[in-house]
Amino acid sequence: MEASALGPARRGRRRTRAAGSLLSRAAILLFISAFLVRVPSSVKVYVMLHQKSPHVLCVTQRLRNAELIDPSFQWHGPKGKIVSENRTAQITSTGSLVFQNFEESMSGIYTCFLEYKPTVEEIVKRLQLKYAIYAYREPHYYYQFTARYHAAPCNSIYNISFEKKLIQILSKLLLDLSCEISLLKSECHHVKMQRAGLQNELFFTFSVSSLDTEKGPKPCTDHNCEPSKRLFKVGMKNWASSRQLHCAVPLEAKNLIERFFNQQVEILGRRAEQLPEIYYIEGTLQMVWINRCFPGYGMNVQQHPKCPECCVICSPGSYNPRDGIHCLQCNSSLVYGAKTCL
Repeated sequence: MEASALGPARRGRRRTRAAGSLLSRAAILLFISAFLVRVPSSVKVYVMLHQKSPHVLCVTQRLRNAELIDPSFQWHGPKGKIVSENRTAQITSTGSLVFQNFEESMSGIYTCFLEYKPTVEEIVKRLQLKYAIYAYREPHYYYQFTARYHAAPCNSIYNISFEKKLIQILSKLLLDLSCEISLLKSECHHVKMQRAGLQNELFFTFSVSSLDTEKGPKPCTDHNCEPSKRLFKVGMKNWASSRQLHCAVPLEAKNLIERFFNQQVEILGRRAEQLPEIYYIEGTLQMVWINRCFPGYGMNVQQHPKCPECCVICSPGSYNPRDGIHCLQCNSSLVYGAKTCL
């Protein structure tokens, strides 16, 4: 009887100790949670390369208009703690982080630690906010034109001379738009026509792009100096944490080039004498609208839905070796803006 009575007693003591252990753990967790509030996911922020960033806040939306007693802010970035005297990154009196001239190397994870009291009587609370800040830049927009000319024999020096003259004329035509004509390809082929027999034709492929875009980005304090505006109209729209560019159909450069080729057809149609040896073949002018990202940048609507038309710097684990549109996967790439898969 004594042995059977001791068994339940011991089991009761074990249950009491287990319950006490659970209560103490719950109390500790409750105590910790009162002091530290974590925001697990990082907020994405996009900053145009070489430009000033928006204010990156060190408060949640709920606390933005609330009174905070004795707030204390501390920012940490990819290179460690950020001090308010930093030349490139400044911390305002309200704890916001502002970049003056954002560089590629500044992309990365930034964490803000906030300490405050909701009221004088309450204990100090701690808040941790995490941001993934990306450099982005305008895509490299350009047109690609193709046109065909009836030509001299393919080994004739006249074809080469004509090619140079055509590019010179087109360059002068778009000079006021600060656009650059680049000959991408020029090939002479023998073409068998249904009724005209075998003839020689020059196949031209050339691009039209902004002079400044070709040279790469540069600091710009005036919105009107953005190179893309010289080629087409730009609409601006403010996102939650970035500036987004929307591009309409470019008209000026396209219209000028189309008019130039149409005038050639009109002039040839009025000629009474025999056609010249080299002349434009009506209806062969074609235009393709192309946008590309510079190496180390890419577009990704799924990853960056708030900046779908931006060329965002490639995240670690990806790279872009040339002027493509997307960052390619590379597990060995550990830096932002990788141009090679090491």
